[in-house]
Amino acid sequence: GQMGRGPCGVENVPGLIETIRRRRSVRELKCEGIPEEIIREIVDAGRHAPSAGNLQPWHFFVVVDPDKRRGLAVAALNELWIADAPAIVAVCAEMQRVEERYGERGRDLYVLQDTAAAIQNMLLAAEGLGVGACWVGAFNERRVALILGIDSLKLRPVALIPIGYPAGEVPVPSLRESAETVTLFN
Repeated sequence: GQMGRGPCGVENVPGLIETIRRRRSVRELKCEGIPEEIIREIVDAGRHAPSAGNLQPWHFFVVVDPDKRRGLAVAALNELWIADAPAIVAVCAEMQRVEERYGERGRDLYVLQDTAAAIQNMLLAAEGLGVGACWVGAFNERRVALILGIDSLKLRPVALIPIGYPAGEVPVPSLRESAETVTLFN
């Protein structure tokens, strides 16, 4: 799209806004692999997210091994479609690093905000690159940590993002709340 100027002279990028509006949770994925450079682009988008104190407390594990993908699907409350994805990005948070700087609030809130921002960046990058993705948060953290070979006390698994090319039409989600319903100007 063309670049436009907003009312305050702020550049707006219609292409980005369209990507945000087009993004969907994709659960039906083709088994065919994704080129490594595309996966790296998606993960790198996560690295560019904001974080409290710029601590960047995230670690991204790209799981392509079929047995590990199956294990993650089972750990995700038996959502076996997850194993069909040619890659799963496991996003983990380094809790202690943020707690050392910001205490309890850092551990309980900031680190989750930080990783959530990284996850959203990756979802939008995937959409922009024509790759399907889904944010999966329901899973057994200890089992995921075991599969990843990490100490769950040091790195907390926060989300699994199965990625792959969409297999067919992506259903339109239920209607969003109207802007008027969720926005209040004071």
